[in-house]
Amino acid sequence: MPKYDYIIIGAGAAGLLLADALGKDEFFASKSILVLDKDDKSRNDRTWCFWERGKGQFDDLIFKTWDTIYVGGQQLQKSTSIAPYTYKMLRGIDFYNHFLPKIKAYQNVTWVQEEVQHIEEQKNEVLVTTSSQKYIGQTVFSSLYDSFPPLKQSKFPVLQQHFVGWQIKTEQSVFNLREATFMDFSVEQKGNTRFMYVLPFSDNAALVEYTLFSEHLLEKREYEDAIKTYISTNLGNTPYTIEETELGSIPMTCYPFHGHNTNRIFNIGIAGGWAKPSTGYTFYNTSRIVPKLVKHLKTAKPLTEFNQKSRFLFYDMLLLDILYENNHLGHEIFESMFKRRKASLILKFLENETNLWEELKIVTAPKPMPFIRALFKRMF
Repeated sequence: MPKYDYIIIGAGAAGLLLADALGKDEFFASKSILVLDKDDKSRNDRTWCFWERGKGQFDDLIFKTWDTIYVGGQQLQKSTSIAPYTYKMLRGIDFYNHFLPKIKAYQNVTWVQEEVQHIEEQKNEVLVTTSSQKYIGQTVFSSLYDSFPPLKQSKFPVLQQHFVGWQIKTEQSVFNLREATFMDFSVEQKGNTRFMYVLPFSDNAALVEYTLFSEHLLEKREYEDAIKTYISTNLGNTPYTIEETELGSIPMTCYPFHGHNTNRIFNIGIAGGWAKPSTGYTFYNTSRIVPKLVKHLKTAKPLTEFNQKSRFLFYDMLLLDILYENNHLGHEIFESMFKRRKASLILKFLENETNLWEELKIVTAPKPMPFIRALFKRMF
């Protein structure tokens, strides 16, 4: 069986960023690294978006940016600048086309397209079984998400950010190219937190996505019907074609995923709890965690000692507690925040960069009673 110092399972954002960080660092030049993924990463299977101040490390790969966002709902129709931030969109295919050739060129990195079926930690190594081979690794970084542990407990509620998106092209010019629709709660809520998310690429092309923060997924037809209704209501009768589709579900929970890490098997990406619990945003958070993880590896300290903690996790937990018990309150909370506070401050808060005074301004924007009840429930 082939043996490696590090095995990385999954070539998504976390897997590829980690493989690149290890491959280009001379400190790990003597380490053998295996990257396993069931796909060849040759298609545009996802879209990542994030906000950032000024220039960033992914700017050469960015597909589209916006400096203005729209937030709408029953009590709010607001177009606003997000300066000093820029909202950035990165397509999966552009990310893969950039990082895969780099990773495959590293002499100590091996790329294999195989689906992992089982991971078994043994006394001094880890056995990784794929559909056609067995590999031995000293340390395994896995992005395989196991939904069972967080769902079988009740201390930390689990919601889903689930969505279906259509990339459409219209015959007429109907989109405002300079503005992204961040959250539009004007759609029927049906007892949930539901909104439309629109990213225009040109005046006649955009990604139109129907998104929910709720406990249960819908039938695919329900997402598609909501998109059709939104398009006909907001874009008129202009004919359109569907160029691409995407769908997904991201767990929203403060469940301590790091508790499943061992000194030989370490979970990364969504599987490691790297998604922002209250928003589901994962990519930018991952890009900030990977360098810290690599730095930790150089210290030779146990992997179980690596854990990202902050007070923002408590804020996330209170919001998720509210949405889990009263999912219909989501649109009121987000509308209040964007109505009473600057968008740039909200983004700074969601980026975990605010100070205590700024956080007080954020948490006092919505009606306080749901948060007070959630706080007392957590305390007592």
